Amino acid sequence: MKSGLPLLLSLFASTLLHSGEAHTHFSDNIGIQLWSLRDLTKENPELALDLVKAWGFDHVEVAGLYNWSPERFKQEVESRGLKMRLAHIGYGDLKDDPEAVLKTMKILGVEAVIIPWIQQGATFDIEQMNTAVDHFNRWGKMFADAGIKFGYHLHGYEFAPGEREGETLLDSMMRKTNPDYVWFEMDVFWVVHAGADPIELLHRYNDRWIATHIKDIRKGAETGLTTGGAPATDKVAVGTGQIDWEAFIRTALQYGVDIHIIEDEGVQPYIDIPLSLEYLKGLEVD
Repeated sequence: MKSGLPLLLSLFASTLLHSGEAHTHFSDNIGIQLWSLRDLTKENPELALDLVKAWGFDHVEVAGLYNWSPERFKQEVESRGLKMRLAHIGYGDLKDDPEAVLKTMKILGVEAVIIPWIQQGATFDIEQMNTAVDHFNRWGKMFADAGIKFGYHLHGYEFAPGEREGETLLDSMMRKTNPDYVWFEMDVFWVVHAGADPIELLHRYNDRWIATHIKDIRKGAETGLTTGGAPATDKVAVGTGQIDWEAFIRTALQYGVDIHIIEDEGVQPYIDIPLSLEYLKGLEVD
């Protein structure tokens, strides 16, 4: 990572030169999942947050506290003029001590708590789905009572056959979770990777989405897979892959989904993240 610091500083300076440019309303509300900078945050979380601000992001989605207290994490984020809207929390952490997680989230002041992964073992099945549904309904009410939304991040394995004929596991989850308490975060890459249509899902479950994860899938990459895994090389800068982002974002905004988060899990995040943000700023979707 140290060898990449000159590149980081160059990108930092380049973005500052453009920080005064006019933005669309949509682009002013694009966030970044801090997992995208997971290598840098381990070494220098302060620099990672500085870089996020310099790139022009409005808000962040949390993925760990970097050994800071919740109070310090909140101060570090907000001192840079960033908002902290969502937080990813491990399924196991909530199973172990949901009250402790709730206490931390209240200190951070997030709008919603999202579980990013629930599959146990090699596959996700109906039994795991039903266990998760029971947890989600219970935890969703707990967070709702505290004024925080609760949600689950799609990862592609939810598109395997579900509980009823013609259903996917996602359909079963949507049907069995309480819409007053349980929301969903659509990772568009994983939807397309699984062979599903993200725009159709926006229409079908138009009142269940709290946010989207924006990352593109390489042209020619294999789809129709419900493994929940893909090579890093299949995760490319937004606007260079298979997905029609203008149509997707316009549809999401139509249904009031206003939290859109770049998550980069590709091979060159420090190059692709600003390219992705620049592309999204150029979309005419408002």
